[in-house]
Amino acid sequence: MTAGTNLFDLGGRRALVTGSSGGIGLALARGLRAAGAEVVLNGRDAARLHAAAGELGDQGPAVHSLVFDVTSHEEVRAAVDGFEAAVGPIDILVNNAGMQHRGPLEEFPADAFERLLQTNIASVFHVGQAVARHMIGRGAGKIINIASVQTALARPGIAPYTATKGAVGNLTKGMATDWARHGLQCNAIAPGYFDTPLNAALVADPAFSAWLEKRTPAGRWGRVEELVGACVFLASPASSFVNGHTLFVDGGITASL
Repeated sequence: MTAGTNLFDLGGRRALVTGSSGGIGLALARGLRAAGAEVVLNGRDAARLHAAAGELGDQGPAVHSLVFDVTSHEEVRAAVDGFEAAVGPIDILVNNAGMQHRGPLEEFPADAFERLLQTNIASVFHVGQAVARHMIGRGAGKIINIASVQTALARPGIAPYTATKGAVGNLTKGMATDWARHGLQCNAIAPGYFDTPLNAALVADPAFSAWLEKRTPAGRWGRVEELVGACVFLASPASSFVNGHTLFVDGGITASL
């Protein structure tokens, strides 16, 4: 293995980032591209993906768009297999697609619970399996699942979301246990509270922001760009013996009472 900054060089690699038409997904795609990787943007809305690709610009490694619904096993498989055949290998997968629904657990709608399960956890299985089948044949690959501070903690009003993110952490361990012997490294990033569209209602709530600033040792919301370093590390040769790990990027919130 090369030394120094080459450990973090993603030149010649290709990364698929699900749910990357905005927010954390687009920030991670931008960061992976800056480290040298081609990126494959994913979402269900072709127009939004086209706009996201335009935001990344045409200077640097190639940017591809791949429209599919991460909750459909058949659609995922067809899209991944078709891309690999037509364009080339997916060396890095970032399972980022996710959603939130808030409400009291005793009144939580069953259909909202089902959507959370499909979007936040079933998608990790569908896309992870489709991509891993190709990675296993090549004897190498990086899978990075986006978990959450709620992988380890809970707070009122989001019990089903917490359940899905706990499952992401454990599925990550399972992926590593099954696939490490094939040369894959499967890990997760657990963001704390970040200023994203998914958290817009919380960011706009002065009382919640005040609580968060007191609760978090860093004393502030995270910025999406602050997730890039962890993602590049887990996507690069620098993490060649890191497997089944969940890396919390949370300003210290899980370290303190």
